[in-house]
Amino acid sequence: MGLNKVVQNADEAIQGIKDGMTIMLGGFGLCGIPENCITALVKSGVRNLTCISNNAGVDDFGIGLLLHQHQVKKMIASYVGENAEFERQLLSGELEVELIPQGTLATRCMATGYGMPVIFTPAGVGTEVAIGKETRKFSMYGEEKEYLMEKAFESDYAIVKAWKGDTQGNLVFRATSRNFNPLMAMAGKITIAEVEELVEVGEIEPDQIHTPGIFVHHIFKGSNYEKRIEQLTVRKK
Repeated sequence: MGLNKVVQNADEAIQGIKDGMTIMLGGFGLCGIPENCITALVKSGVRNLTCISNNAGVDDFGIGLLLHQHQVKKMIASYVGENAEFERQLLSGELEVELIPQGTLATRCMATGYGMPVIFTPAGVGTEVAIGKETRKFSMYGEEKEYLMEKAFESDYAIVKAWKGDTQGNLVFRATSRNFNPLMAMAGKITIAEVEELVEVGEIEPDQIHTPGIFVHHIFKGSNYEKRIEQLTVRKK
């Protein structure tokens, strides 16, 4: 592949994603969503995907587009409250769902990127989240507590969206789009990055890089980003 990791577009970037694969998708709410890659996945017709994401988008945006085409077999997420089609598929038994506390989801993504097979967390102990999972007791600061063992993820691809990137895959995320994107970029067996601005190597100051290019395998310049506002609140006159 060499150091130049640029592909022409989303269609070329996702060519390796096949039926039944597990993919991680960056973003939080409607911010930092890899819109171009999701559109390409819808167009490709790939099916039976397991999607790992903080949320499931909304009915007509983000992962919601894949759900509408019944391309997702299982959803692993933290928050799904804005997606009516997700709710319908869940209640009808069409969609398998694993809900994870948001901090646990983030830490499991981080552990995946670090090569750590498991983490231990107090979140979820004594709740439905802990059913079927191992717990252990550890002492910290003189207090013994019970911790839940959570496994790292095994994903085939991670798909992220950044503001700026260079041809070697170094990425910069702007403002709140620096959410799950850096964690998932580290965690993918193969990571695809779509960026608003693609520059040559050396045009990004090293101290400004949020995700080093070593984690990124394919990068392309995206287009037509909507940048929706999830909940618009204005002051009454």
